[in-house]
Amino acid sequence: MKLRDKLKISFCVMIVLPVIMLCVFVVGIFKMQSDSICKTYNVEGDTVLLYFYSPMTLFGSITDDVYEQVREQAETEPEKFNNRIYLEELNDTLKEKLSKLVVRKNNNVIYNSTGLSSTELINILPEYEIDGSNIVDVATYKGGSYHSLIKQVDFTDDFGNTYSVSILTSVKQSVPQIRHMIVELIVVIILILAITSLILNLWIYSSIIKPVNKLKLATDNIKEGNFDFEMPKVPDNEIGDVCKDFEEMRLILKKSSEDKLQSDKEEKELIRNISHDLKTPLTAIKGYVEGLRDGIADTPEKQAKYVKTIANKVNDMDKLIDELTIYSRLDANRVLYTFVKFDVSEYFDDCCDEIGTELDAAGIELNYRNHIKEPVIIAADPEQLKRVINNIISNSVKYMAEGRKGKIDIDLYDESDYVHIIIADNGKGIAGKDVSHIFERFYRTDESRNSKQGGSGIGLAIVKKIVEDHKGKIWAESVEGEGTTMHLNLLKYNVQNPQPKE
Repeated sequence: MKLRDKLKISFCVMIVLPVIMLCVFVVGIFKMQSDSICKTYNVEGDTVLLYFYSPMTLFGSITDDVYEQVREQAETEPEKFNNRIYLEELNDTLKEKLSKLVVRKNNNVIYNSTGLSSTELINILPEYEIDGSNIVDVATYKGGSYHSLIKQVDFTDDFGNTYSVSILTSVKQSVPQIRHMIVELIVVIILILAITSLILNLWIYSSIIKPVNKLKLATDNIKEGNFDFEMPKVPDNEIGDVCKDFEEMRLILKKSSEDKLQSDKEEKELIRNISHDLKTPLTAIKGYVEGLRDGIADTPEKQAKYVKTIANKVNDMDKLIDELTIYSRLDANRVLYTFVKFDVSEYFDDCCDEIGTELDAAGIELNYRNHIKEPVIIAADPEQLKRVINNIISNSVKYMAEGRKGKIDIDLYDESDYVHIIIADNGKGIAGKDVSHIFERFYRTDESRNSKQGGSGIGLAIVKKIVEDHKGKIWAESVEGEGTTMHLNLLKYNVQNPQPKE
């Protein structure tokens, strides 16, 4: 799940879940405290909800039963209100109902549990009503600094004494059950928010922190140069996408590192090859120069032979340096091709005439066969294409089998979008394990550097690079001991439409 979606869900859960849980707990706590109010104060259960949002109603109701008891007692045994023990018991009952008791006889206070003075009581309590109009079902509210509900019963005894029994309930106090409910709700809200937040934080933590820790482990490995580790599995979210990109970067860095190691190896191999290939002709040149200087070549024929040998060795060195130069430019894409349109048959007719003369001088037979019936136009760089043909031919000449007359066949075919060129020789051939590697830089099938062929090992790599830059293909087939066949495909002009490559 995407991190964005998780945050949206977390936002919704943070709002909805606490509300649902709070509603459940509010109902439970309300039910529990309602039962406690009904049981403690002996009030009706169907009006408990009213008591919660209107405490005045509750304060007016909780003393109803005591009020009725006082009224009955006033009618049956009014003289009992002179009994101190009875008044203490009545006050204890009222204390449980959050109320106080005041009894006046002939306007004199004979019992007072409020802690107020007689003067204050005179200001609070209603006056004695001889007609009993104070016996009502609704309490009298006294505001000011007192904030009390007062229920009063006025009566007389058989001796003509007047009594006023007053029940005072302060509305400035709070009902314990309501207070407990508020405290419990506050605690529940805090717990719900804390638990919800903890759960959501753990959920988000697992989506962010854990993948970040895995990413840090990966960066530590890369910092230490270790590219062989593999990124652990990560969730499918934005952090996971970063980890996947990091894994791709690791693979690229690993390949770059491996390529650099291979490049360093090839550079060392190149230096070793160049050192050998330059040292060999230089040693020969030095020997022949010393022979001329010391007079070993004491006849004009010997001197001419020495000079010719020196010239050949210099040509070999020049060719080697030229190959290295052209390959470095090709490898850096710094060769500017000059593409021109020409007839492939005419081009190869001229090219094979030139090559045939050189091969004939070397005692190698050239068989050129053009199987193309109609004119076929290609767009190529004639100079670079000639380099391709010359490199392939020179490679065939270099590896001709000893004791066998050398032969090279060149065939041209018109195949759909391509011109197919086949150059085959009857040389030593190439081992099967080496055929797929001959176009690699500095690769040599002959492991001995003392072989007479020598060479830089980049001739066929140059060929492949030029052919691919012409949007063509090249591959080889060979049978060891029988010869090698090179296949070259070049796109026709109406298919290729090449752009100059810089």
